[in-house]
Amino acid sequence: MDKNRLAYREAGVDLRLADAIVSRLRALADRTRRPEVEGGVGGFGGCMRIPEGVREPVLVAGMDGVGTKLDLLIRAGRHSVAGWDLVAMCVNDVLAQGAEPFFFLDYLATGRLDPELVVDVVAGIADACMEAGCALLGGETAEMPDYYPNGRYDLAGCAVGIVDRNQVIDGRTIRPGDALLGLSSSGPHSNGFSLIRRILDQEGRGLDSPLPGGEGGQSLADALLAPTRLYVRAVRATLTTTPIKGIAHITGGGIPGNLSRILSDDCRAVVDPGAWPEPPVFDYLRSTGSISPEEMVDVFNLGIGLILVVATSNADKAITALQSAGEEVYKIGGIDAASGSGDRVALEPVQS
Repeated sequence: MDKNRLAYREAGVDLRLADAIVSRLRALADRTRRPEVEGGVGGFGGCMRIPEGVREPVLVAGMDGVGTKLDLLIRAGRHSVAGWDLVAMCVNDVLAQGAEPFFFLDYLATGRLDPELVVDVVAGIADACMEAGCALLGGETAEMPDYYPNGRYDLAGCAVGIVDRNQVIDGRTIRPGDALLGLSSSGPHSNGFSLIRRILDQEGRGLDSPLPGGEGGQSLADALLAPTRLYVRAVRATLTTTPIKGIAHITGGGIPGNLSRILSDDCRAVVDPGAWPEPPVFDYLRSTGSISPEEMVDVFNLGIGLILVVATSNADKAITALQSAGEEVYKIGGIDAASGSGDRVALEPVQS
């Protein structure tokens, strides 16, 4: 062979290895198959039929990544959590419009393919898709030598949900007097990690260190890197019996930044921050990083991952349904009439 002739493998891309991985990923995707799937993974595009019984289908799409939480997940070797979080961040968004997650697409880019790592990530994706009831319809695994350091990778995902037009949840029916229900988060979920990483680096504390103030010897890794909660099954079950007027997925921007997105100009949300138990991990971040109360509220979910707006008359019924589905849920406030000035979302402790 001419010593000056180059091959793709010598440039860092191994097509045979990529083909071998695809067969393992196809088996993972098959676990998530829905009746509407046409064909299988491996084509140039994935195909699905519209489900029966949806009279005026509206597609709701959401796209996201795992953010810099991925750096800590890689350090801790928790690759399946990265896959799970990728799905959760996307499907919780489409759920906020009342949509049933329908299918999911993923993108994984790395410097050099590590079969076990890739399969671990996609196994997490498949597990989350099964929990959310959506099909893993396809994806892309890109080997990009000299672009990502060995052992590093990045993720992006897209969820598409489906909902009947007359069942779209968009907040338009929210009125003063409605109640706010908060569903517990598992921790920071996938937001605020640029600040979290800075705190960890400045303190020099390892992820395997015990969480100060935590219970049962919980480590920082367990507290910070807990998988993002998937709220799909509980909320979809509740919708079968109880009308929900608005849903806010609490991501970057915290409770004020996300709850305000579903309020009309004549409404103001008042949230009691003492209405739920704040997980100890947030007190650790607050004290160790000397973070101001305002910054904590703007960056972190503080223990509430999803907020539902319901009529006060339906609040107890919704709580019962959510608790029956395994969620921890709290009455955290209500909707007032907007005054025309001031914040659209106020965190105001209730005076006893």
